[in-house]
Amino acid sequence: MPHFHIEYSANLDEVVDMAQLCEAIRAEAAAIDAFPMPGIRVRATRVDHYAIADGSPEHGFIDLSVRIREGRTDDVKHDAIARVFATLKAFLAPAMATHSIALSAELRDIDAALSLKFGNIRDHLRGDT
Repeated sequence: MPHFHIEYSANLDEVVDMAQLCEAIRAEAAAIDAFPMPGIRVRATRVDHYAIADGSPEHGFIDLSVRIREGRTDDVKHDAIARVFATLKAFLAPAMATHSIALSAELRDIDAALSLKFGNIRDHLRGDT
């Protein structure tokens, strides 16, 4: 953990480099002590069907959902989501200067008893990360 899921409107494909946005979010998350680096996952999913505000096809959206295992204090969670959201806003500032884009982010706790995990990423991490 944590898992970052970006949903974005399809009309932003030509406006925002989603691979670079994923990397920007990953890099900021890796700099947050409360987020173990080996557990970071960032993905983006394009949404083809959506309706926004007054229905204008010019409007776009990016919604960032962050899921983390329970146990962190509210202060730690608030700081973490604020830092990640600031990264999101900074990355998108150039696109938002010329396009109508709604940004949102939410951090949610996951009940560890109901969230099974298995993987071997830690066994394959490079020593320089």
